[in-house]
Amino acid sequence: MRVGELARRTGTTIRALRYYEEAGLVMPRRLGNGYRDYDPIAERQVTQIRELMALGLTVEETRPFVESIANDEDVCAAAVATFRSTVTSLQTRIGELTAQREALDARIDDAARQVVTSAPTAGAEPVDLIGRPLPPLHFYATDGRPIDLHDLGPGRSVLFVYPLTGRPGVDLPRGLLEVHGARSRDNWMRDHHAEIRTAGAARVYGLSAQSTGYQRELAHRLRLPYPLIPDPRLTLATAARLPARTVGDLIVYERLTLIVADDLVEHVFHPIPDPVSHALDVIRWLNRRRRTGG
Repeated sequence: MRVGELARRTGTTIRALRYYEEAGLVMPRRLGNGYRDYDPIAERQVTQIRELMALGLTVEETRPFVESIANDEDVCAAAVATFRSTVTSLQTRIGELTAQREALDARIDDAARQVVTSAPTAGAEPVDLIGRPLPPLHFYATDGRPIDLHDLGPGRSVLFVYPLTGRPGVDLPRGLLEVHGARSRDNWMRDHHAEIRTAGAARVYGLSAQSTGYQRELAHRLRLPYPLIPDPRLTLATAARLPARTVGDLIVYERLTLIVADDLVEHVFHPIPDPVSHALDVIRWLNRRRRTGG
């Protein structure tokens, strides 16, 4: 077949086919008039090159696979080694990109903390939010999804706001124990997540003033089935006048939970007298609303 037909069949360009020829991978015959003529097997070879390049291999790294097609052989040991080398390279690149992302997250969070110099003044009770929409604030959750608090979606959303979650072997900051519920285990929400959804919650989020990188590590370590929302600038506290307080050199949220139904705040749990059993309180409330058709 002529070069134009091969390009059309494989979805590539004539320029790319000439590059493969220069690399010695897909070799046409030269007709008497100088035109290139490709054997039918060339279509398989070009398709293989394009598929492997889409997986991250270079043109040269596709050679063992192309040669196995030309020789009508199974994939050889050299091809397997190429796959393994490519996977190793990808893992290295993923590590480098992850480090870059964490460094950028740290800079973002550091800049955000410089904006917040003192705890926002509440000036209102969280219960005053009932019947109102949340402010139009935009965040990126730990799973990378954009979150708009003003437009969480249809149905009920459970947004639990908490001071912070500690890491194993790391002491909580001085003074944090004075914040009610600071020591409770947030994995109770994780352990009861399926029950919360069954009781009628379309989605569940956690929000705190901890950094993006910190929350990503937490979500991974605890295998949370719901995303966390980092708010190191306490923008929600300022916009919705939620209670927060200064603890040492940190500013943290007080613990509360918002039930948002069709983008209006339907209920507020605050204060939360027993954080350990709070997930069960949320489940009972959702079940009552479901039974009454609310």
